[in-house]
Amino acid sequence: MSKQETKLNISGGSFLLSSISEREIFTPEDFNEEHKMIAQTAKQFVEREVEPHRHAIEEQHFDRVVDILHKAGDVGLLGHSISSKHGGLGLDKVSKGIVGEALGKTGGYGVAHSNHTCIATLPITYFGSEEQKKKYLPKLASGEYIGAYCLTEPSAGSDALAAKTTAQLNEAGTHYVLNGTKLYITNAIFSNTFIVYAKVDREKFTAFIVERDYPGLSLGSEEKKMGIKGSSTRSVILEDCLVPVENVLGEVGRGHVIALNVLNLGRFNLGSACMGAAKYALELALSFTNERKQFNNRIADFGATKEKIATMAARIYSAESLQYRTAGLLEDALADLYEEQDQKLIGKRMMEYVTECAICKVYSSETLDYVVDEALQLHGGSGFISENRIEQMYRDSRINRIFEGTNEINRLIIPRLLFKKAALGEIPIQDLIQEAKGSLGQNGNDVEGPLKEEKQTVATMRRIFLILAGVTYETLGDQLEQEQETIMKLSEIAILLYATESAVYRSAKAIANNGEDKEQLKQLLAFTVVDQANMEVEMLARQLLSGILSGAEREKLTQLITTETRKYKAEGSVAINREIAAFLNEAQKYTC
Repeated sequence: MSKQETKLNISGGSFLLSSISEREIFTPEDFNEEHKMIAQTAKQFVEREVEPHRHAIEEQHFDRVVDILHKAGDVGLLGHSISSKHGGLGLDKVSKGIVGEALGKTGGYGVAHSNHTCIATLPITYFGSEEQKKKYLPKLASGEYIGAYCLTEPSAGSDALAAKTTAQLNEAGTHYVLNGTKLYITNAIFSNTFIVYAKVDREKFTAFIVERDYPGLSLGSEEKKMGIKGSSTRSVILEDCLVPVENVLGEVGRGHVIALNVLNLGRFNLGSACMGAAKYALELALSFTNERKQFNNRIADFGATKEKIATMAARIYSAESLQYRTAGLLEDALADLYEEQDQKLIGKRMMEYVTECAICKVYSSETLDYVVDEALQLHGGSGFISENRIEQMYRDSRINRIFEGTNEINRLIIPRLLFKKAALGEIPIQDLIQEAKGSLGQNGNDVEGPLKEEKQTVATMRRIFLILAGVTYETLGDQLEQEQETIMKLSEIAILLYATESAVYRSAKAIANNGEDKEQLKQLLAFTVVDQANMEVEMLARQLLSGILSGAEREKLTQLITTETRKYKAEGSVAINREIAAFLNEAQKYTC
């Protein structure tokens, strides 16, 4: 992205505070030739090397998974986030998202692949010493080494820093002695390197690179899982495991910087995979409903089916839009860090878009869950039969709302970061809240360009968020941390704001560049996205206010917000959704 025509200089979470223009948002329509080439390479790889072995992968023939990973290394798909100096391709975060999207449909294999290239490799990419990078990154890029990430413990899941695994320096000062158990470790059975977190002297949370053959490392039995069966999941057991002192990753006591920041990119990557899988689930639904007849008509021709197809497509469109918008932001922050040695700078840059990465994970994982559920429903009873692909996708999808921090934990992150920045004086939150209150009831005539009404509705969502953030802070004060029900609703409005804005401004940008005639589908999708989100925001606002206010104060504010949300004239939604369905039925796949 640093080589793109558009250079983004937007701070993390700023979408909550101010509007953007079409020029500031990166979209799939901005892909350059390199992006298109990596997309084609990843697509062909999945079709030729992964899909023919789907049943063997599902039956946990892990030797087949390893063989495919080696082939992925041969074509560069394991090294997109490793610099060319260390054996990789050094591609941008847009390319990372493109590869993640292509892998989304592959279930367990995609989990193994993405885990390796993201959270099992990036700690070394960004925080490794030059010696560590030279030793491990070329092998991780080629597939000679497969990686795993070891954070979760029996008593430390969402609260990762509560880990009990210990690391004690031996008397000779040559090795750390690690003791503890890590749970649910992806790729465990065939990994060569493990990024392990342990507490030095029982208090200094630290990251280590642990090799498979180090004495004292063993594995538990394979977990029996609901889905993603093609990825190995085992416990990693450390019993007086000897790790050379040169394998401390980063600084002693600074492991949390690595753990939490790498998980940010993991959340972005997971969102890309979920979005890609959702596209494929929709394709399966389109294929089935166009072939199957009931009451002498194709299932695709029923109005209820068309509405389902359209709303699935609109949700995917929002997910796709926010994923690549975030990819552009991440690349702007991280483009020049492959060879950076200042770990404080790296940590700061990787933290910049925590909010956006959390939204990628939450919105796209829930998009996939929604789409696979509806796709299975459209398959009827056959969708419940194992020989149909949608059955596996339904099972595989469920883990994504738990991976990389549960969706509940990620939702709590979003408002907390805003309030933290406000407390530190980094943003003039009170001024913005007062401005939002004062602008309610205005017509928004300052909004220009295509989709003017939709942009105005996005601006209304932002004002509502800010007003509710102010009411929440003023009402709950020091009790804010304990009021999760309220924070979650506030967070959901923020998520809907980011998703809706991403979709609307992507459509507006495309229309401005190409005209309404050529971008009719994007315009229709924007209509449906805004219609759905606007209603959800109104409902969430009413629920939030009912939870923390009462009497005349609640009634007044509720009425004010309801009046604002109902200014959007959502007319002809049935006809709009039927038009969207017609485009998709003709294409027989997700298209925009």
